[in-house]
Amino acid sequence: SVPTMTVSTPLMGKAYAETMPGVTAPFGFFDPLGLMDDKSPEEIRMFREAELAHCRVSMVAALGFLVQENFHPIFPDVQNPAIRHLDQVLQNEIGQLFSSCLLIAIAGSELTRARIGWEEPEVEIRTLRPEYVPGHLGFDPLGLKPKEEAAFVEMQNKELNNGRLAMIGVAGMTVQELVTGDKLF
Repeated sequence: SVPTMTVSTPLMGKAYAETMPGVTAPFGFFDPLGLMDDKSPEEIRMFREAELAHCRVSMVAALGFLVQENFHPIFPDVQNPAIRHLDQVLQNEIGQLFSSCLLIAIAGSELTRARIGWEEPEVEIRTLRPEYVPGHLGFDPLGLKPKEEAAFVEMQNKELNNGRLAMIGVAGMTVQELVTGDKLF
């Protein structure tokens, strides 16, 4: 008899997405609109990279919303709801300088993230490096990344869940301040 070779098909769409961190109780794999059904693993990895970036920004923004409304020693004249602070800060030269420095820092961090995780545009457009794991930029100055795989997946799940909650929270805080015109607290 001649041996036959079976070819296993790579996971695609929802099946691939379900193998990634972030599938936790009580929702499990949450994709009510079926956006992952026909996506390739590369597209799903790009979605995860974007999700992690937005999660991290939202966690910082949620903290910023709560802190900056009552504590802003650099700009003591700033009042009103947090969503209007930038408008007030940009009205003077010190605020414009501070905002320019912040913009340069953000641009630097985004360029660094792009150089670590993304292929060069001359190689391939809009593609993550094959060996790159979404969100893993090698930045762990406090050494908090667990060494064991199970503990690392648990930490990834916590980051995604807290980030998803922060995205919803920041949206809610923004809408509340826009509708009421008042500070949160």
